[in-house]
Amino acid sequence: MESKMFCYQCQETAKCTGCTVSGVCGKDSELANLQDLLIYVTKGLSEVTTRLRREGREVDEKINYYINVNLFTTITNANFDDDIFYARIKETMQFKNELLMEVSNISGLSGAAMYRAKTNDELDLKSKSEEVGVLATLDEDIRSLRELITYGLKGLCAYLKHANVLGLKDESIDSFVQETLAKLTDDALGVTELVELTLKTGEFGVSGMALLDKANTSAYGNPEITAVNIGVGKKPGILVSGHDLKDIEQLLKQTQGTGVDVYTHSEMLPAHYYPELKKYDNLVGNYGNAWWKQKEEFESFNGPILMTTNCIVPIKGSYINRMFTTGAAGYEDVKHINPDKDGLKDFSEIIELAKNCDAPTEIESGEIVGGFAHEQVFALADSVVEAVKSGDIKKFIVMAGCDGRSKSRNYYTDFANALPKDAVILTAGCAKYRYNKLNLGDINGIPRVLDAGQCNDSYSLALIALKLKEIFELDDVNELPIAYNIAWYEQKAVIVLLALLSLGVKNIHLGPTIPAFLSPNVVSVLVENFGISGIGTVEEDMKIFFQE
Repeated sequence: MESKMFCYQCQETAKCTGCTVSGVCGKDSELANLQDLLIYVTKGLSEVTTRLRREGREVDEKINYYINVNLFTTITNANFDDDIFYARIKETMQFKNELLMEVSNISGLSGAAMYRAKTNDELDLKSKSEEVGVLATLDEDIRSLRELITYGLKGLCAYLKHANVLGLKDESIDSFVQETLAKLTDDALGVTELVELTLKTGEFGVSGMALLDKANTSAYGNPEITAVNIGVGKKPGILVSGHDLKDIEQLLKQTQGTGVDVYTHSEMLPAHYYPELKKYDNLVGNYGNAWWKQKEEFESFNGPILMTTNCIVPIKGSYINRMFTTGAAGYEDVKHINPDKDGLKDFSEIIELAKNCDAPTEIESGEIVGGFAHEQVFALADSVVEAVKSGDIKKFIVMAGCDGRSKSRNYYTDFANALPKDAVILTAGCAKYRYNKLNLGDINGIPRVLDAGQCNDSYSLALIALKLKEIFELDDVNELPIAYNIAWYEQKAVIVLLALLSLGVKNIHLGPTIPAFLSPNVVSVLVENFGISGIGTVEEDMKIFFQE
């Protein structure tokens, strides 16, 4: 049967080879092809902006932001609304065509840069979308590296978008993103050049995460150790999922004094760690677990849900009538909240709906502790170093990354439970939900699960490692008693991986499966140069990580 689509950007892709009929994530073939076309026309726009920069001209920051959002919108589980993709494809081509008028010499531009739809109807767009997908690159290794870089850029652009809405921009990073997108249309680039570009993407990944860290901490303060309530109150509530701190800040301001509480879900949990957000007494707790459990958890929450980014699970419940999206997120027949010209969002409709809903149904009780970002851990450095020198802490295990639906991810819960009592977990991202509610205790008052925050806060884990390297006067970060057992799911995890590789981190274990977009030859390069490997059984991996 002829494939209707091809996508293998996420960990759950069909048979670990690629989705060809519809996405495991829930997107249909038309949406998948539209996402491919949006990436294609964004490469074309990026070729033109790159040419403009080479001619010494400036690129409007609104174009930079638009490109960042384009890539973010195509991340797994972020946006399921065909109309949004049709609109962004047409707008991207319009921006590109306007800029082409400014380029003094348009020779040498690729088909992506020169592409113009014959008409503006949807049939022409759909026809073109089927010609420009992943499989348009025939060479397996070139395709693998191009997609690895593209997915890394998608993750990087997600972080840039969050920094942008908080007022921080970096022209050098935007320029790199666009220049790299343009290079991905250049058939003259071989494996060697693309491997170099992959590592360069990791370097800019570090810069992008640093920019977002600065944006978050400048706006909301450095995260603090915080005990977060996981029970519920008696007031109606609004549940906020995703990653965008600016969105939850605006919602908290607008719900003050309304009798409506605000709860976090999944990757929004770290909002509780920031001093400028935790001061709102209507931010009352975290409801539920990782993104993939949202169907039952959104149903039992009873009140409205605001999705600020990925991850959306296709909706099959009554809560579709009380779900809203904003930012890069989107879902057909779900109300989307857009900002005004000043970036402000009106959440009054959500708040009024919440007032008429029942309070959340309690699904658990107690507290979970987090807030161990880099500055907080630096404040504990003396205690940590003493515990390491005394032998009370023998090893740190970085278990950052993503969670997902597959049963194979039970491995991470079992692995955490099996760790020696002198091992401490460093985590960030929704992977934490596999073990952050386990009773793993502490070591001399230091919790055995140190949660730095969202997936982008993996930057904190890198800074912690570099700080320990400095304290112990080591020449190589790989000499530290730190092992890496990272779970991945989507493209933000890809940029985190590339960032770690660019920092020289080796011997990372990546699971629960090796990405389908890595060809055997590319895997061999990663194994040979960086010691990348998959996971085995818990028993096998314990022997590897804790061999004497």
